[in-house]
Amino acid sequence: MLITLDDLRRFAVTHSLFKPTTLKRALHKMGFVQADPIRAPARAQDLILRNRVKDYRDGDLERLYANLDIEEDYFITYGFVTSSIRALMHPRSATSASTGDYQRWPAARLKQANLLLEFVRQRGQAHPRDVDNHFSHGKVKNYWGGTSNATTQLLDDMHYRGLLRVARREGGIRIYTAQRHESGPTDEAERRARIDALIDVLVRIYAPLPGRSLAFYLRRLRFAMPQWREELTSALQRAKQRLSHARTGPTLPHYATDDLMPLRGDEVDWYWPADEDARGHVAPDTVRFLAPFDPVVHDRTRFEILWGWVYRFEAYTPATKRKLGYYALPLLWRDGVIGWANLSVMNGKLKSELGYVASHAPRDRAFKRELEAELDRMRAFLGLES
Repeated sequence: MLITLDDLRRFAVTHSLFKPTTLKRALHKMGFVQADPIRAPARAQDLILRNRVKDYRDGDLERLYANLDIEEDYFITYGFVTSSIRALMHPRSATSASTGDYQRWPAARLKQANLLLEFVRQRGQAHPRDVDNHFSHGKVKNYWGGTSNATTQLLDDMHYRGLLRVARREGGIRIYTAQRHESGPTDEAERRARIDALIDVLVRIYAPLPGRSLAFYLRRLRFAMPQWREELTSALQRAKQRLSHARTGPTLPHYATDDLMPLRGDEVDWYWPADEDARGHVAPDTVRFLAPFDPVVHDRTRFEILWGWVYRFEAYTPATKRKLGYYALPLLWRDGVIGWANLSVMNGKLKSELGYVASHAPRDRAFKRELEAELDRMRAFLGLES
């Protein structure tokens, strides 16, 4: 198949940014939405959904969670998955939520888990504070090197292993309830079917994917299905045969910089769902502020190939070393990511600081008009005055 980077840029945008619909339909169309706790000016999951849900308001996902047939869980990272996708991933083997590595509970830990599970079952729903007050397990070192309540970490592991589910959130805190899963697949064909189905979900979310990114994302599926992590290599080969694919190159991307030297001259294999045509798409004349984890920009390798500059998420970068900003949102215009926006709320007003790869904004009137429209949409999303 003959395909160009222009085709792939337009496909990447139009495939992911479908016509806004209801929240439930958008979630089930996507299958998974990555979550992040930083609010600048809103959480990543809300920033992702605002571009795909009609009249979406900040916090709608948390408010309506119980009625959306979705679950909080790990996929390639932590976020929200549909219940049908979660069913494909469980039951999981004894693994660590932070690493996806095998980790059998010692007898004392297993006893704690059984007591905690019975406590949750008796209550129906349980707040981590109530669990900690009842058991007082003390403090432990967490994944980030700080300290966490031992009961909170145990709740996380029990949630990851499928013993608990998140029933709702209260002030941002997960409220847990007990859960049982059906038994896993009993034969090789059913197991492979589940693995392939999860890969197809992944590709549908992040397509089109360069070959190196497809392999990277499949490795991340060890968090979704640690019990089958040894089968991911063979699953990758099946996926490459099953998916639509084409090769591009050597073609220089727009705004090529020295940072992209390793990519120059490369021939790149691309993959996307078998039932879709990556050619012939037209991106609308629209400006969009995208979350750092939005599917359009999530894959940094793809980002650099398609848009020719280096975008980095700098929230955890020391302030003196930041180039774009604490929570810079990629700025999409038509099919080009041409810059970034740092947004904040001060005294009830939206404040915006914009930067551009070309050092200046596009000069046509259409861009200025659409930029103002996007700022208005952001104000409405945040509940601010125009």
